[in-house]
Amino acid sequence: MSDFESIDFFRGNELVVDPYPYFDYLRGRCPVQLEPHHGVMMVTGYDEALKVYTDVETFSSCNSVTGPFPGFPVPLEGDDVSDLIEQHRDELPFSDQITTFDPPKHKAHRGMLMRLLTPKRLRENEEFMWRHADRQIDEFVANGKCEFIRDFAAPFTLYVIADLLGVPESDHEWFRRELQGGHRPDQGLGSTGSATLGHSPLEFLYDRFSTYVEDRRSEPREDVLTGLATATFPDGSTPEVIDVVRVAANLFSAGQETTVRLLAAALQLIGEREALQQTLREDRERIPNFVEECLRMESPVKGDFRLSRRATTVGGVDIPAGTTLMVLNGAAGRDPRHFECPGEFRVDRANAREHLAFGRGPHSCPGGSLARTEARISIERILGRMEDIRISESAHGAAGARHYEYAPTYILRGLQRLELEFAPAA
Repeated sequence: MSDFESIDFFRGNELVVDPYPYFDYLRGRCPVQLEPHHGVMMVTGYDEALKVYTDVETFSSCNSVTGPFPGFPVPLEGDDVSDLIEQHRDELPFSDQITTFDPPKHKAHRGMLMRLLTPKRLRENEEFMWRHADRQIDEFVANGKCEFIRDFAAPFTLYVIADLLGVPESDHEWFRRELQGGHRPDQGLGSTGSATLGHSPLEFLYDRFSTYVEDRRSEPREDVLTGLATATFPDGSTPEVIDVVRVAANLFSAGQETTVRLLAAALQLIGEREALQQTLREDRERIPNFVEECLRMESPVKGDFRLSRRATTVGGVDIPAGTTLMVLNGAAGRDPRHFECPGEFRVDRANAREHLAFGRGPHSCPGGSLARTEARISIERILGRMEDIRISESAHGAAGARHYEYAPTYILRGLQRLELEFAPAA
């Protein structure tokens, strides 16, 4: 495929399976390149992406989720549109989510979130991961095969984040049914189709966490949910119930979704590459860097959006005020100016951790360390319980002629399903 100018990245499906030649094409022309269909400035260079992510004074996150759709509610005219952004940002979809907040509001809400992710709580959650990884594998290991996303990645990550936030174990299965039953990625956030943006998973999470928070505020207990309900802003003030609920729901939905995609990418590689699988079996100390290289090569989030407040330049390119930019994490991770032979997977790549899969700057993913831990523990237990892991040829075709289905969205990058075969470990 070479006619990239005619392809609509946001509304077509041509690039869903493999967007990387398109990213290379854009970067080859210029690391900051205007795409012709929706007027989005595509940022594919590593240094340029860093500049946009870290300059919160110039680039607003108000459209970080929606990008060019439905567009800003009023025309953005002039050399500085900061006042217009503040006047109308609440009219944008998902404006109640922390990912769309700018300072100082973002700093206050993120500070509340980080008070929940204490080292003690993360250690307790890690202990849960070890136990539950085995429990999840127990459900299918005797079969010698599994659909990895449905049977392991999706339920495991859901239970982990539920445990982190203190959801009662008696409610875990309820969450699984509500959040994973009948999900249609072609009708969700960032769909390349014409479906409208939906709130349905968030509505369930809002309802449940509102109940939890109100209950714990009226009757505190010695549990994690009470800590969530009584968390304060950094200045000591008490947030409204809905503020706490939004933080918890965002952490729940965003953290679970992206980690599923990371785990699937990791197991796809393990199943495809026998030598790599053997390397990881023989030296488990390489697993953390293997995870970082997976994140560099297959960022679960293709990109994040920003809106320029004022006229500026990035990478020598003029950016008018009111321009929508898409910072492409997956492209920045393959910038040859920063990563040697970026198209090669190198388990020992020295600077693999410098990827931008979790973003950078004030909006960097607060659950990055959690995702890394989930991936490390999952891979260790899978390698310990399953031998000769391989891709199912009946489901995905023979080696050299595989066919995989990817989520049809322009925001997320990940497999729809991954059929594996293996021998249960003795």
